[in-house]
Amino acid sequence: MSASGAEYLRKVVAAPVYRAAKHTPLEHMSTLSERIGNTVLIKREDLQTVHSFKIRGAFNRMAQMNEEEKARGVVAASAGNHAQGVALSGRELGIRTVIVMPVVTPSIKVDAVRGFGGEVLLYGSNFDEAKAKAVELSETEGMVWIAPFDDEAVIAGQGTIGLELFQDRPNLDRVFVPVGGGGIAAGIAVLLKQLRPEITVIGVEPAESACLSAALAAGHPVDLDHVSLFAEGVAVKTIGEETFRVCREYLDDVITVSSDEISAAIKDIFDDTRAIAEPAGAVSLAGLKRYVQDNDIQGETLANVLSGANMNFHSLRYVSERAELGEGGEGIFGVTIPEKKGAFLDFCRILGGRAVTEFSYRVGVRDSDEPARIFVGVQLKDGASERQAIAADLESQGYGVVDLSLDEVAKEHVRYMIGGQPPEDVRETTFSFEFPEHPGALQHFLEVLGTRWNVTAFHYRSFGMDYGRILAAFENVEGDPEFSAHLDQLGYHVKDVTDSPAYRFFMR
Repeated sequence: MSASGAEYLRKVVAAPVYRAAKHTPLEHMSTLSERIGNTVLIKREDLQTVHSFKIRGAFNRMAQMNEEEKARGVVAASAGNHAQGVALSGRELGIRTVIVMPVVTPSIKVDAVRGFGGEVLLYGSNFDEAKAKAVELSETEGMVWIAPFDDEAVIAGQGTIGLELFQDRPNLDRVFVPVGGGGIAAGIAVLLKQLRPEITVIGVEPAESACLSAALAAGHPVDLDHVSLFAEGVAVKTIGEETFRVCREYLDDVITVSSDEISAAIKDIFDDTRAIAEPAGAVSLAGLKRYVQDNDIQGETLANVLSGANMNFHSLRYVSERAELGEGGEGIFGVTIPEKKGAFLDFCRILGGRAVTEFSYRVGVRDSDEPARIFVGVQLKDGASERQAIAADLESQGYGVVDLSLDEVAKEHVRYMIGGQPPEDVRETTFSFEFPEHPGALQHFLEVLGTRWNVTAFHYRSFGMDYGRILAAFENVEGDPEFSAHLDQLGYHVKDVTDSPAYRFFMR
């Protein structure tokens, strides 16, 4: 029998989480508040010892174990924050903890778990394989399995965040919560609805890992075919059974946000607090901003949860590049201009004094009617409307223009490949690949696909994340069943992007 709302309230109030966690501050984001016309508050769960909210649920679950269970020890599977929460809880409670982590887990996360006293077992190339090993250890060695989210005690532990929100600011209008497996969203929502039902609680998911939205549409939890790993802390393929039940009953709304919007939210958090949120930690603020814009919210008191700050430092390169696009502060365009002296100056004059943030060009056929193709970034003050005005101004002066600001292939690959048109027409098909970032991954890609078929374009750039992305074009593979079979053998997430506007404009 599932717990009722009143029972969850009792479980949250009784949760002994403050033996390991702290009551984190609810801070005012003054700069963002002024900009969007609302009072924006941010719950600083990054200030926990493990730099995320996960200590609450893990400790509450483990503190309720009996002596016989404690003697058996616990096992968990995680590549990030849950692992650290379990390890620290084990140290505080005197319980042996074994954390199974994928072999590709960055050393900074492995070292953090070991620093909290956890025993790390590196196993498998992804989370699913690590989880299967952890479940096996639970069954064969009798260790207690500590679920990352789908457990009433874990949900109640995360619910203490909602209790603190109510204690610190009971007159909140709306609270925005991140959704991965659903533990923090379920805990906060059920708690606030028991204490003050008029508070609106809104779940926020990355668009590319929206497992709750998919479950709501189907009426039950479903498996996503693929999840983006950008916001790794909320990259969950299937929401939990209990977390789905609670979220469906107590959340007022669920919205999704893009990677660019998450990157912009990371920048907003830094500007107001000087904290560097991990992508999952900024999801709820990205949703808050989207919701305010879409619904013209003004004069309300809005809270969001900075759920974690275990950021891989090298990932900041990617976040920085995408933040301006997510905020609407930059537009990127493909433009054709005459191949003659003074053409760039004429082009800049039409931009009306706007700052050019990027300009990429390679010489074409001189003294001919063939125009040059440039990639240009322009600083914006008025977002999408200004982008459209720039395109219209350029078109009115006879320039060919393609707005690439929303084109993922342009933002991730083509902007680094300008000038890569082939000297003659080739019959190529272009794909983007996403793969686990570990030694040998790129070699594996080339071994499977790079010897049998002619590669006509290739781009790979590492951003220091747990995954990498490749753009590659292959000659004469359209409709080739053998090539399709090798794609399946490769096992990486792949998408045909031959029709991408950026690819067609610059590289076709």
